[in-house]
Amino acid sequence: MSPSINNQAFVFTKIEKADYPKLEKLQPIGTFQEKEALTVIVTKQAAEQFHLPYESVFKCITLSVHSSLEAVGLTAAVASKLAEYNISANVVAAYYHDHIFVCETDAVQAMKALHELSQQGI
Repeated sequence: MSPSINNQAFVFTKIEKADYPKLEKLQPIGTFQEKEALTVIVTKQAAEQFHLPYESVFKCITLSVHSSLEAVGLTAAVASKLAEYNISANVVAAYYHDHIFVCETDAVQAMKALHELSQQGI
């Protein structure tokens, strides 16, 4: 699984259609269109620069293993292991890897938990 952590601070925020021109400058690492607004994952610095609201600050842990989007059980195993440590997991499955967003304050414990899981052969 080889989890690795990105040292940048990320936030989940939203932008309305009128603000879509900001997207290029925001440089989101992820987006998802919902009926209410466009959810964007951006650096905390970008959110603050553009005065975008956010509730929590996250670290992104990437599972370096190439996982299929059709694979069964990886997300459940990761979420269950993190739940043992009382850590919330916001999982983004991308084409090559899964990315786990955990609260900044939980990042060290999350890495410990994921290394334990990795040693179990997951």
